[in-house]
Amino acid sequence: MASIECFMPEMPEDGIGTALEYFSKNSTFVGMTVLPETSVRKTSILKSIADAVSSEYLLLCTGEMAVTPGMYALDRFVAVAEDSGADMVYSDRYDFVHSDENGGRLLLHPLIDCLKGALRDDFDFGPVLVFRSSSFRKAVREMKEEYLYGALYDLRLRMKKIVHLREPLYTAVPRDFRKSGERQFDYVDPKNRDVQKEMETICTEHLKRIGAFLCPVPADSPDAVPVICPGSTVTPEPAGCPVKASVIIPVFNRAGTIRDAVESALSQECDFGYNVIVVDNHSTDGTTELLERLVEETSSSEAVSAGGPCGGQRLIHIVPEDRGLGIGGCWNLAVQDSRCGEFAVQLDSDDVYSGHGSLARIVEGFDNMKCAMVIGSYLMTDFGLNPIPPGVIDHREWTDSNGMNNALRINGLGAPRAFRTSLLRKFRFPDVSYGEDYAMGLRISREYRIGRIYDVLYYCRRWEGNSDAALDIGRLNANNLYKDSLRTWEIEARIAMNRNNGGH
Repeated sequence: MASIECFMPEMPEDGIGTALEYFSKNSTFVGMTVLPETSVRKTSILKSIADAVSSEYLLLCTGEMAVTPGMYALDRFVAVAEDSGADMVYSDRYDFVHSDENGGRLLLHPLIDCLKGALRDDFDFGPVLVFRSSSFRKAVREMKEEYLYGALYDLRLRMKKIVHLREPLYTAVPRDFRKSGERQFDYVDPKNRDVQKEMETICTEHLKRIGAFLCPVPADSPDAVPVICPGSTVTPEPAGCPVKASVIIPVFNRAGTIRDAVESALSQECDFGYNVIVVDNHSTDGTTELLERLVEETSSSEAVSAGGPCGGQRLIHIVPEDRGLGIGGCWNLAVQDSRCGEFAVQLDSDDVYSGHGSLARIVEGFDNMKCAMVIGSYLMTDFGLNPIPPGVIDHREWTDSNGMNNALRINGLGAPRAFRTSLLRKFRFPDVSYGEDYAMGLRISREYRIGRIYDVLYYCRRWEGNSDAALDIGRLNANNLYKDSLRTWEIEARIAMNRNNGGH
């Protein structure tokens, strides 16, 4: 049988000893090396491993968590790698969670398959990775840059065949106990900007290698609206569009926040006509009745103020006939409505705009940047609108020169999001309640320019009622797998488009 060497970063002495004890029970085990640093994300560390390894396979512990291997885990890793021909193998695990009552308990921590679109640099492979040594050495030899943070990301993107072993082969002790809603913004925290620039460079080079890279068009070019297709143009709205813009608010059971959202939208100061379309997805907590009262109140005030630039029916309450719609379906219903404006602007039912000029800034952005979609910046706040970490989320990693490529690496594009309604009617949102906006952003960025506004236009309120505040591992995995699927399909489409266009 093939052999395997293990490489582990420095850790407390008892951790090294325990790992060695378990490794030694495996017939494939031939030795362990303790690395001189606690991080394995530097190119120099990976090069030292490539020079040192002499076995057919190597196991690398990333050092993110203390690890105890399961019985015969190494033999199982090697057997699966041999049978599958994998370049890299990772497995599910158990998490050991300390408890004052009984000392602790083991919780199964399943992972997800690594698809072609799994380009997130925070993809969870777990802290134990097994590589075919020849593939590892080849990948390291191909690395031209000396990275401080992203070498492991670069390495795994160079692996041709990655196998997910759906068996818990080890136990880890987690160090990060934050809820999912608190962890999801780490990648846009300003303090991590240097890390993110490295990750963007690595991902961009990967897209070039696989033929999915999109070449930008200079912003001052006559073809600046389409990103890569000079023949593409932004489809104009048909004549007679009732208003310039519509604020779209899908809602389900948000009696505690929907009034704030609607009043924030209605308070926008504009020199053009706009309306607010609320798609109430059969709420059962009093949201429907509250919206009906708001429509009556708004209609009464319109009777006094009609005739100005924002005159007409400004609050539209739609209850779908279909009871099975997701958020994407609610968006489709709103933008297909004849009362929808030239631009459709997002506002979540939990959130509010940061001031009375947010909508005007967004519409101005469409005109000034000649783009198909505009995304602003937002401030993270608590329910009372007090700022909370990480503060301002402006997605400055999005640039005119590379934003459409970097979109495949990040897990969201920002807020508030606004679209040319004609494109939404053409492409349509997937009828889901997670990732529908990201799917649309990817589709638009394939052909059209997305404009950014780096000033805060929006307050994103975090509270226990947020739908993503505390997701369990099953839901978190399902969400991540769906977005990885979206990226996979988008990558395939971009490869095909580049091929049809003669290659880029």
